[in-house]
Amino acid sequence: MGHAPRSTPYVSIASSRWGLIRGVTVLLVLSLTGCAYYGFSGASIPSHLETIAIPIAEDNTSSPVPTLGRDLTDLLTDQFVGRTSLSLNNNETNADAVLQARITGYSNEPTGVSGEERATVNSVEIRVQARYYDQVEDSTMVEQGFTGSAEYDPTEAGLNGERQAARVALERVGEDIFNTATSDW
Repeated sequence: MGHAPRSTPYVSIASSRWGLIRGVTVLLVLSLTGCAYYGFSGASIPSHLETIAIPIAEDNTSSPVPTLGRDLTDLLTDQFVGRTSLSLNNNETNADAVLQARITGYSNEPTGVSGEERATVNSVEIRVQARYYDQVEDSTMVEQGFTGSAEYDPTEAGLNGERQAARVALERVGEDIFNTATSDW
């Protein structure tokens, strides 16, 4: 019984390179078209939004940090303008989107106590109400409360420690607002 010789599939190096180049080109085109909508940071913004207004955050607290409102506004501006394709527009009326924030609560409570009944760890907690509004489509994209906290040692750091903890708590709130506002699209 004679067997016919098996034929081995033959692929030239030139044709396999051409297929690889075409495949890479398709992947590159698909990934770049997605960047127009999503951006490189993982944040997604609706494509019809080009500008954002972020008015100075109201501070309705009696915290010992008088710049909380301005600090939160700066953090939010850095997030939304620095990590998305949005441009800052200082005129709320003309902006495509508006992000408003109001600091509604500030607390500084001991969370750790020494054997001598002295606070060894304090926790600063900041509560913020935020509203992210699409003026082009007349819709509220986010409206909710956010809370951030950070700890410090009051025996070593005193008021400076409280201010640093407040800054960290604000950074956490700002990051949470940004992530919530840019993850639903």
